Amino acid sequence: MKKLWSTKWVSSKQPRKQRKYRHNAPMHIRQKFVSVHLSPALRKQFKTRSASIHKGDDIKVMDGSFKGKTGSVERVNLKKCKIYVDGIKAKKVDGTEVMRALEPSNLMITKLNLDDKIRQKVLNKKNVIKEKPKKVVKVEAKKEVKKVEVKKIEKIEKEIKK
Repeated sequence: MKKLWSTKWVSSKQPRKQRKYRHNAPMHIRQKFVSVHLSPALRKQFKTRSASIHKGDDIKVMDGSFKGKTGSVERVNLKKCKIYVDGIKAKKVDGTEVMRALEPSNLMITKLNLDDKIRQKVLNKKNVIKEKPKKVVKVEAKKEVKKVEVKKIEKIEKEIKK
């Protein structure tokens, strides 16, 4: 099997290739692995289900031993695909407390950090309603050509409605 990362691995059913895809993925792909569900209020506001998590976002833990706790994101580790939240700590055997690494699938964003202009642009992209291009119909002298063009336009309109 190839050693270099490939986008083809994601389409494989084999668990070993799925693991290899995630393990060897470059950073711009790993950023998508740490996307988190948005709260219902944010879903309505931004018209999207999830967003990639950034430092400074407020989150709520939805599953696991810290279920129901809230906090602010302190660090996002793309190498391990884990998120560290302020206030969620675990005790080590020697008594010291360390931040607990959380899985992104168990979290929900309750407040977004919108300091980043690029992030604002990405989130507002879905709010912009794009106008449909106006159809241009050329009328030919022959009736046969006219019927063919009308059929093509009707087909295109049906595809757009789907």
